[in-house]
Amino acid sequence: MFHPFGDESSRSTSHLVWKTGEKKRVYKGPIFDVRTVERSSSDGRSSLFIEVDAPTWVTIIPWFRSPQGVPMFVMVEQYRHGSATVTREFPAGVVEEGEDPQDAALREMGEECALVGGRITKLGDVSPNSAFMNNRAHFFLTEDLALRGEQDLDENEQLDVLAVPVQTVIEEMGTGIYDNGIMMIALGFFMRLAAERPELIQTRE
Repeated sequence: MFHPFGDESSRSTSHLVWKTGEKKRVYKGPIFDVRTVERSSSDGRSSLFIEVDAPTWVTIIPWFRSPQGVPMFVMVEQYRHGSATVTREFPAGVVEEGEDPQDAALREMGEECALVGGRITKLGDVSPNSAFMNNRAHFFLTEDLALRGEQDLDENEQLDVLAVPVQTVIEEMGTGIYDNGIMMIALGFFMRLAAERPELIQTRE
């Protein structure tokens, strides 16, 4: 029974857990696999569910301050085949087998933006869609940026690199070209850190 005004501090969620049975792979793809999984509830129901077995994902937020004192992000623009649109995003990609997420994030930034970062901060990690995906997405902030040479893009990657004021991204995220849900999560993590470090969003005179 739902009690919206009651004391929920001692409430248990154990009755909501479904027991996992047999898993079967029904599709193997270049990016993810699809499995069926048998699960049964605590009240006696059972059913077959779909689980997308996806790779670990990383997003990195490159931050710097312009000569005019304005906080800036380095971002990339590219065509996304799922939405069939050009989006503006932070550098991101998948973690290779055996690779540490932080190393993967720095690698992706180097490949896409030809940058190296000095200070790096882990912002957090989440399940990007717990309804049917089993992977996690990790988020990082990096500062003290420096150019390292040229881009090293994958065979089918084509993207532009640009610097965008932090305030612009805050105001426009979730609209227009900023139409990527994972980037909204990344910005949310960034804003939580900025509450502790307001200089990340404040312009210096």
